[in-house]
Amino acid sequence: MNRTSVLLTGLSAAALVLAGCSSSAEPAAQPPATSSTTSSAPAATTTQRPALDLSRFGALPAVPQPTTDTVSCAYPAETPAAKEVNPPPVDNVDVYGTVDVALSTSQGPIDITLDRTQAPCTVNSVVSLVQQGYFDGSPCHRLTTSPGLEVLQCGDPSGSGRGGPGYSFANEYPTTAYTSDPAQAENPVVYPRGTLAMANAGPDTNGSQFFLVYANSVLPPQYTVFGTISESGLATLDAIAAGGVTGGSEDGAPANPVILESATA
Repeated sequence: MNRTSVLLTGLSAAALVLAGCSSSAEPAAQPPATSSTTSSAPAATTTQRPALDLSRFGALPAVPQPTTDTVSCAYPAETPAAKEVNPPPVDNVDVYGTVDVALSTSQGPIDITLDRTQAPCTVNSVVSLVQQGYFDGSPCHRLTTSPGLEVLQCGDPSGSGRGGPGYSFANEYPTTAYTSDPAQAENPVVYPRGTLAMANAGPDTNGSQFFLVYANSVLPPQYTVFGTISESGLATLDAIAAGGVTGGSEDGAPANPVILESATA
């Protein structure tokens, strides 16, 4: 996937404060593509930015309930792959049940639970990647600590922010909850602390990169939610976030490097 897979919020934290839920706000500047390009300029002043008023934004919608026990998924090829793997199966994909995944990282364990009902094709892909060892030894290349967007992004073995598994797939929940009113899918909502979601480079460009929300964050509902993070995992994320970003900025490589040593399901 020769494109940067990032949280394209369409709204910077500052724009969120000014524009509220408007979908016409100016796009945010692109974050660093790789940890090596993170600015080494001195850190900004220590004045704390005010917290974002999250009451101004809506909540994630209810999860649409399945109408069948299984679905078919599509994973069209994308090249090149950051690490060669086989694509996941496409037929008879379960839409019920959860999958527990243990992420062992260089900064501590992060246990996550994947929810098939929220995103069966996403969970199908992630489980396949876990079973093939795709994530093992890969860095979490991006930490964001700005008010209203506090996440750790992982899942690219290349560490560049551009890497993927050699295929892509479509958005699922919450985007699919707005099929009757697609315009509403442009209005930011709160992704609560403990949410596990896919990063992408635009609609239906999901690959292998995902982000872990360690504090309530505001995003358009264009990032597939596919699970939750355990309390012990959140404690690990809190410690990573406390270490800050390389160079003292709010967005870039974690100052304390995070390596996904292994992922097991």
